[in-house]
Amino acid sequence: MSIEIKVPVLPESVADALLAVWHVKEGDFVNEGDNLVDLETDKVMLEVPATVSGTIQSIKIPEGTNVTAGEILAILVEGAAAAAPPAAKEEAPAAAAADDAHKLSPAVKVLVEENKLDVSVIPATGKDGRHTKEDILKFLENGKSAPKTAAPAAPKAAPTAAPLNIPMGNRTEQRVPMTRLRATIADRLLEAKNSTAMLTTFNEVNMANVIELRKKHKDEFEKRHGIKLGFMSFFVKAAVEALKKYPAVNASIDGNDMIYHGYFDIGVAVSSPRGLVVPVIRDADQKSLAEIEKTIMDFAIRAKEGKLGLEDMTGGTFTVTNGGVFGSMMSTPIINPPQSGILGMHKTYDRPIAENGQVVIAPMMYLAHSYDHRIIDGKEAVGFLVAIKDAIEDPTRLLLDI
Repeated sequence: MSIEIKVPVLPESVADALLAVWHVKEGDFVNEGDNLVDLETDKVMLEVPATVSGTIQSIKIPEGTNVTAGEILAILVEGAAAAAPPAAKEEAPAAAAADDAHKLSPAVKVLVEENKLDVSVIPATGKDGRHTKEDILKFLENGKSAPKTAAPAAPKAAPTAAPLNIPMGNRTEQRVPMTRLRATIADRLLEAKNSTAMLTTFNEVNMANVIELRKKHKDEFEKRHGIKLGFMSFFVKAAVEALKKYPAVNASIDGNDMIYHGYFDIGVAVSSPRGLVVPVIRDADQKSLAEIEKTIMDFAIRAKEGKLGLEDMTGGTFTVTNGGVFGSMMSTPIINPPQSGILGMHKTYDRPIAENGQVVIAPMMYLAHSYDHRIIDGKEAVGFLVAIKDAIEDPTRLLLDI
């Protein structure tokens, strides 16, 4: 039976999508659930899976075409008989199929490698006996992590965008169309510049106490929670406490109205192969440091895989971005409309400072708070940043809620 593979219903406010990449070609055999094609919208990358097992009879729309919901992308002929695989595949041993059933998804593989786990001792609850990310996280939370007997895998290189193939020395040029996400980022930046009265205030923070706290407890923290203790969770917590003291920074403007939010949904800027995305930690005030770190790790993994959904990146009352991971010493972050403020973290450097009448070397970080001056006064903006500085320099404040 022939099955029409159609463009799915697109997210609200998304009119069309770009057919980015076909992962199959005509004549290929696919299993139910296999991703056939990636559709790029201005917000997320959508996968279109096979609804049944069978053979791709024809592809109706080529890569690079704009499509709308309901358009026919391909025709799939259902059933193994119509999908006779090549002879070489038929002769493949049954063991190969068994191995395929236990292949790890990229997200699972990252968790396994980072925690040096032996998947053979971890129960699998996924389809066809595959391990899911929840299986690994549950195993870690139960404190049953078992090191691999084999040598640990080499560290994975940070993913980077594919380099442009531009011949040097010949005065050549290469014209590349903007991706949907890059075009949206450009529009949002212009919107922020043209529609807000944006100013930035700066301060510096001594990271010594947070570094010492992290160094003292990081092993026990990772053993108990199955996640590494980073600095971002401290800054998210500090931002929440500062927002409680300065609610205007957690507000937004809608026409002639100012909307003050009684909740704290913190956007965290995450780098992905497609560009910068800002998924949102919902109700960050109700989450522990471990829960925040796990949420950020989940965002980072799904961003690399293009698995973030529209619901992950909508809303948000304030944003935290960390240019320090790329080596930035100081920058002016741009507000993410309709939010009214954004906190920029930067790289920590050992610098001489005055302390108790003496010059000492301390790990210092510059902080930047960009804010919409239409709703936030300078006094509030500076006070907000000082509150974050105080919380980071004395992290016990975060525990005592002071």
